[in-house]
Amino acid sequence: MPVTINVNGVDHEIDATPDTPLLWAIRDHVELTGTKFGCGMALCGACTVHVDGVPIRSCTTPISAMAGKRVTTIEGIDSREAIAVQAAWDRHAVAQCGYCQSGQIMSAAALLKSNPAPTDDDIDRAMSGNICRCATYVRIRAAIKSASAALA
Repeated sequence: MPVTINVNGVDHEIDATPDTPLLWAIRDHVELTGTKFGCGMALCGACTVHVDGVPIRSCTTPISAMAGKRVTTIEGIDSREAIAVQAAWDRHAVAQCGYCQSGQIMSAAALLKSNPAPTDDDIDRAMSGNICRCATYVRIRAAIKSASAALA
């Protein structure tokens, strides 16, 4: 039986089992590839999307849990926080390989939405579930602070 999920404001009928991870519905059925597969165990953060504005790991979230909810991916995020984060990412040359960046940006935008003036500890806590194999953590923190200042 198909499951309907709302991704970036558009309803999509997904012909998959209810336990199919949201990540694979987004990538394989909706054909949005900005959300990445990293570990498949919700440990690395590469698959981070927002569900009703809250960052979640899509690799372990079944599509059956999405009924009546709004999923936002990196392709659809357009809040002022997200725009500020993306601009700061550019200014601070955060990305190296870039693989984790969509998940990093999704987490950073959610942080600034809930806490517009985060401390270093706040940033560390909010971003701790996002792994960057290139270790650009110092630039990530600087970009979040820069985005925070731009929003103030």
